[in-house]
Amino acid sequence: MKQSVLHIGFDDTDSRNGMCTTFLAYKIVEHLRKKKVRFLDYPYLIRFNPNIPWKTRGNGAVALKIQTQNPNTIKKSVINYIKKYSAVQEGANPGLVFYENSKTPKEFSEFGRLALRALVNRGKAKKFAAQNKIETFHMGNGQGLVGAIGAIGYDFADHTFELISYRHKSNFGKKRLIFKDSVRKMQDLTSPKTFNSYDDTKKRVLIAPHGPDPVFFGVRGEDVQSVVRGASLVKSAEKFAGYMVFRSNQGTGDHLQNELDLGDLRPFSSGYVVGHVSTTPQTEIGGHVMFTISNSGKKANCAVYKPTGLANIASSLIKGDLIKIGGGVRKASKRYGRTINVEFIDVIKLAKNAVLVNPTCTKCTKRMKSKGRGQGYKCSKCGQVLHAKISEEIPRKIKEQLYLPIPSAHRHLTRPLQRISRSNKKIEFDDSEWFYSLKR
Repeated sequence: MKQSVLHIGFDDTDSRNGMCTTFLAYKIVEHLRKKKVRFLDYPYLIRFNPNIPWKTRGNGAVALKIQTQNPNTIKKSVINYIKKYSAVQEGANPGLVFYENSKTPKEFSEFGRLALRALVNRGKAKKFAAQNKIETFHMGNGQGLVGAIGAIGYDFADHTFELISYRHKSNFGKKRLIFKDSVRKMQDLTSPKTFNSYDDTKKRVLIAPHGPDPVFFGVRGEDVQSVVRGASLVKSAEKFAGYMVFRSNQGTGDHLQNELDLGDLRPFSSGYVVGHVSTTPQTEIGGHVMFTISNSGKKANCAVYKPTGLANIASSLIKGDLIKIGGGVRKASKRYGRTINVEFIDVIKLAKNAVLVNPTCTKCTKRMKSKGRGQGYKCSKCGQVLHAKISEEIPRKIKEQLYLPIPSAHRHLTRPLQRISRSNKKIEFDDSEWFYSLKR
């Protein structure tokens, strides 16, 4: 019989109260493996624009690429899983797409890139699906179609992997008892092949969510072998029910590759801008820091929040510093216009911080004292008189370098410091180790 290549994408099946799109993917893959379909790549976990106001926790969509003799049967079973596991009653708006072809056109990847940096409405997704002969199924308002389409054609300029383990149903909603020391040791043993597992600054475990969803923990890294090994080193009071490894854009910084126009900041868009600091940073109640950045006569407000760990860096900036910042655009409020919520600060060129001070005696090298307004300055030791203050440069507290938030403040897409010079471009698939399900 003829073998068909089938792309399956789905999104927005979870809610803030539970469920998880990756868990639904795990259940679908478990079913498909029983049907003996051939997987052509690891499941994709694609994180889209983190500034979308109605997003759930990670704004992640999932895509599968399989080869099958019975595409119609597979489609029906996947639809049934979407119906069964989507949290529609709690506000989820699932979108599911099927595309039957060996390759996806470049327009698909362009759609995915747009969903990374901008607000894309469901009407645009439905129109795109109709124009490109994509089969769709949705519940609720169908907003999940945006991520579903973006995921199946995602073009990886760089990629990472995440092993996500899942809990037994009897443990859903219970506190996760993961031993902190084991996570810290796991990070020490596997870094830099794994990343963002433990925050040494806050002494905080970063691999586990805190909600009632089915996810137990997730280990992120550069290759499948590293995340599997990392997961095996995590010790806890409960055993996971199974795991699945995803190819992902997490830790790539892909959402901040788009240059923002300071003269036309679109609410909820993501990207970067290069410009000069044009106002002295002000620290507000709560420790957040506000300043403005300007470029070619255009300017914008910037906000650096205390939990990021970047507030001290921002408060040390001065007018004239040339910087590159990345972040998301917050819509205007009564107090502020559209504002860039800063996710990183790259100091390109520091301005000189020069101040006028009393002159130093040329004979005694002592700081001279003022004789009174308009009367000059006199050395108290030798009596020498000078008539003008001098300019003196104050050493800066920051350097010309990239500053990132502390790990616990990273978003899923944030490129950690250890990945700045690393990029995974080669797409390979080894159909082993990536899926495990324990049957009780």
